Amino acid sequence: MKGAHAMSVIPTFPKRSEVPEESTWDLTAIFETPKAYEAAKEKLVADSKAFKEKYEGHLDSISVIQEAIAALSDIYRSASQIDHYTFLPVEANRNDHEAAVRLQEAAHALQLVNKNTSFLRYQLLESDDALLDELAAADARLANYVRLIKRDKKIYLGKEKESTLQEFETVFGGPYETYNQAKLADMTFPSFTVDGEEYPLSFVLYEDYYMYHPNTKLRRTAFDVFQKTLRQYQNTAAQAYYTHVMTEKAQANLRGFDSVIDYLLFDQGVTREMYDRQIDTIMSDLAPVMRKYITHLKEENNLDKMTYADLKIDLDPDYSQPITWKDAENYVREAASVLGEDYVNTIIPAFEERWIDYTKNEGKSTGGFATMAGGVHPYILMSFNGQLSDVYTLIHELGHAGQMINAERNNLFLTDEPSLYLVESQSTFNELLMANYLKKTQEDPRTQRFARAQMLTNTYFHNFITHLLEAAYQREVYRLVDAGKGFTADTLSQLTSDVLHQFWGDAVELNPGAELTWMRQPHYYMGLYSYTYSAGLTISTEAYLNVVNGKPGAVDDWLNYLKLGSDDVVPAAQVAGVDVTTKKPLDDTIAFLDQTVDEIIAYSKVLNKAHAEVTDYVKEQLEAKESVKVSRDNHQSHEE
Repeated sequence: MKGAHAMSVIPTFPKRSEVPEESTWDLTAIFETPKAYEAAKEKLVADSKAFKEKYEGHLDSISVIQEAIAALSDIYRSASQIDHYTFLPVEANRNDHEAAVRLQEAAHALQLVNKNTSFLRYQLLESDDALLDELAAADARLANYVRLIKRDKKIYLGKEKESTLQEFETVFGGPYETYNQAKLADMTFPSFTVDGEEYPLSFVLYEDYYMYHPNTKLRRTAFDVFQKTLRQYQNTAAQAYYTHVMTEKAQANLRGFDSVIDYLLFDQGVTREMYDRQIDTIMSDLAPVMRKYITHLKEENNLDKMTYADLKIDLDPDYSQPITWKDAENYVREAASVLGEDYVNTIIPAFEERWIDYTKNEGKSTGGFATMAGGVHPYILMSFNGQLSDVYTLIHELGHAGQMINAERNNLFLTDEPSLYLVESQSTFNELLMANYLKKTQEDPRTQRFARAQMLTNTYFHNFITHLLEAAYQREVYRLVDAGKGFTADTLSQLTSDVLHQFWGDAVELNPGAELTWMRQPHYYMGLYSYTYSAGLTISTEAYLNVVNGKPGAVDDWLNYLKLGSDDVVPAAQVAGVDVTTKKPLDDTIAFLDQTVDEIIAYSKVLNKAHAEVTDYVKEQLEAKESVKVSRDNHQSHEE
C-alpha cells in the first residue's frame, strides 16, 4: 500500500547491514545460531532416514499408520523451519550470495527428506477406500488428510512415476527463479530527466515510488523509461514463462487432464464454473463501476486524460497522515477489536517479537507476504513508509498471520493450509475492518473520503482488478497451450493489451508499455493464484457485510472459519456464512463497490463545495482590502 503524499525526496535504500535491527524479522526464533540450523538440518535428514527404516514395509495396521502420520507431521514441521530459515534471508536481500547458496543447500536436504518419506503417501494412495475410511474414523484429526489422499488417488501415477517427478521438483521451479533474477538482479534502469532534474530508476523505485507520484510529468516519464527497459528483457521473460507453462502442461497430460486449467483447479478443489464465473463477472459487471471511479479520479487530479501510467495515483495526493510504527500497532489493535480480545492477542505479538521486516533495503523483494515457520510463528515482509495507508498492508498480512496461527492450532500440520481459493479472504477481511474503523472514528469529510478511497484503491483495486486482469490474461495463455499453440513475447503483450482494453474501454488510454504488464508480476509462476485474490475478497466482503450489518453469529462464524485447514472450499466458505456456489456474493461485492464509488464522489462534491466557498470568501476579503486601499489612495490623492 503506497501513498503518493510526502514524495518530495526520492527514496534511497540502505544496504541490509545498515538497516536497524528492530525493523527486521528475528530469525533466531527459528534457530538461535547458524550452527544450530546446521545441526537441525542434519537431524532432519537423519530423522527422515529413520522414519523410512521404521515404517516402510511395516504399515500393516491402523494404529501403526496413525503413528507414522503423526511422525511425518513432525518431520514436515521441522522441514518448514529449515525452509523458512533459509529462504527468508534471500527475500530480505537478494544480493546476499551466501544466503542464496544456503538456500540451495537446504533445498537439496529437503528434497532428500521428501524422498525418504514419500513411501507413506504412496502406500495410502494405493490403499482401498475402506482402509482409508477406517483410518479417518479412528482419528478425526486425519479426516482432511484422508480426504486429500482419496482425491489424489484419481490422478496418481504410481510410485515409480511419482518418484521420478519428485526428483524434478527443484528443476520445475527454475523458470520462476530465472524470472526473479532477471527482474530483481539483472535489470539495469537508466536515470531520466524531467524539467532539468535527473532522477534515478530501478524496478523497485518504479513499482513502489514513481507509479504513485503526484507529479504527472514525472510519473509518465518514469513509466516510459521503465517500460523501455522491460522491453529489452521481454524475450527472456517470455521464454522463462513458456518453459514454466509447458512444464505444467506436461504434468497435466501425465495426470490425464485435457486442460492445464482443470489440472491446476483440481488441487484447489474448485470447479471450472467457479473459476470462469469469478473472471467473467468481474470483467463485465465491475468494469463500468471502475470506469466511473477512474473518470472521477482524472477529474479530481485535473488530468488531461487518464493513461495506464496514472491508474495508481491517489484521489487526494495532498492528504497525509504521518504515523509511527507504534501508531500502526494501535490502529491494528483498534480495527481488529471487532473480532475480540483473543484474536487481537493472537496477532499483536508480531510487534514485540519482530515477526515483521518492514524497512526497505537494497535487494529486498517488492510487495509483501506472510508465511509461517511451523511450530514457531508467522513472518511478514512489507515496506512501512510512515503513512496511514501503510496500515492497510500491515493489517492485511496480519490477517494471514492470524489465520495461520489458528489453523495450525486446530489441524494436523500436514493439513493446516486452506485452498488457494480461500487463502486471501482472511487478509482482505482485515483491510475492510481498517476502513470501517476509520469511517467510524474520523468525522471530517476528507478522512471519510480517504477511508473509502484507500479501501477501493488498495484493497479492491489491488486484489479485485490488478490480479483479476492478470487472471484473465493467464486464462488466455492456458487456452492457447491447451489448443496446441505456442506463444512469444509479442503474443503475451497482445493478450495483455486485449484484456486491458476489454476492462477499461475508452476510460483509460493504454500508453506504450501497458502491454508489458505481464512481465511485472510473479503470480503466473504460482499456478492459478491470480484469480484467487478476488475469490478470497468476495468471501471476505460478504462475511464483512454480515458482521457490520449485525447478522447474528457473524463474528463467531468468521472466527470459526479462521480455524479451518485443508477443508473443501464450498463447506469452508459456508462456515463463514458465504455460499460460493452462487453468483450472489460476487453481485453483493460489486454492489458494495458501486455504492462506495458513489459515496466517494458525494464526499468530493462536499469538499469541492467547501473549497469553493472558502475560495470565494478569500476572494471577497481580498477584493474588500483592495477596495479600501484604492479608497485610501484616492483620498490621499484628493488631499494632495
